[in-house]
Amino acid sequence: MVVPRRLLVITNADAGTADEAARDEALDVLRAGADVTVAATSSPDELDDVLTNLEDRTVVVVGGDGSLHAVVAALHRQRTLTTTVLGLVPLGTGNDFARALDIPLEPAAAARVVLTGPDRPLDLIVDEHDDITVNSVHAGAGAAAGERGARWKERLGAIGVGRVNLGKLGYPIGALQTALNPRGLRVRVEVDGTVVSDVDTEILMVVVGNGTSVGGGAELTPEARTGDGLLDVVVAKPAGVADRLALALRVPFGTHQDHRTVEALRGRSVTVTGGPFRCNSDGEIGGPVRSRTWEVRPAAYRMIVPAGQESESGHPAH
Repeated sequence: MVVPRRLLVITNADAGTADEAARDEALDVLRAGADVTVAATSSPDELDDVLTNLEDRTVVVVGGDGSLHAVVAALHRQRTLTTTVLGLVPLGTGNDFARALDIPLEPAAAARVVLTGPDRPLDLIVDEHDDITVNSVHAGAGAAAGERGARWKERLGAIGVGRVNLGKLGYPIGALQTALNPRGLRVRVEVDGTVVSDVDTEILMVVVGNGTSVGGGAELTPEARTGDGLLDVVVAKPAGVADRLALALRVPFGTHQDHRTVEALRGRSVTVTGGPFRCNSDGEIGGPVRSRTWEVRPAAYRMIVPAGQESESGHPAH
């Protein structure tokens, strides 16, 4: 007899009506094929409580990139991340990490992946304070665009029907506003100890990516792979308004790395010093700070993915 997979499903207690309908659709699929326990949380303390004593349960996040970040961060703090398998049913506006893993954006389809898909190792970005980033962290214009885009996302998110709304336009609008009125950075950027840019050159943004996109599909690091043991780094140094606008128009198509003012690299650690600068980690704005170092933790945890995927590190999915 096949024993059903045991799932702990984490949902957002503050979800709106449209998300509740999508959540229930996913739960119907999960309950048909697994032993499901649902925990609705609204604070880090509640999340910490429900994630203790997991035993052999798979943790399924039903929510957006912010919800996934919160769960991974809690497991990391509890030192149980490496022994926990995660699943994801994306219900956010952006769902960028789901896009990087080819997880369906439709709730029922994503739930079926949780029931039938293999799990594979994924990398994690960790800074010197042991704070984590699941998808992408950026400073400069990227952080400013995210901050402005969040305001537009909130304004536009109510326009539309159900989960089809204009909130996903928030980041492109924020990026265009930032290109017209940028906050340049005077920082030193090092990748694996090699200086990429120094304080004598003003830069527009630094991006450190594990996933490919931010803001609902803006591919800041389009070549990034979630399990290759490397960080994808983009440093943009446009000098004038024309270059900044050209970059802003290229970002939605993932072609900004071809621009002459952009340098794209890969490495295992990235250090930014100078500033002060603000950071956007998975949509959460922090800082200002004058120094930050991010390192990759290869194969830091495992996540269920669609059948047929293989790890970028070359190891087959389980």
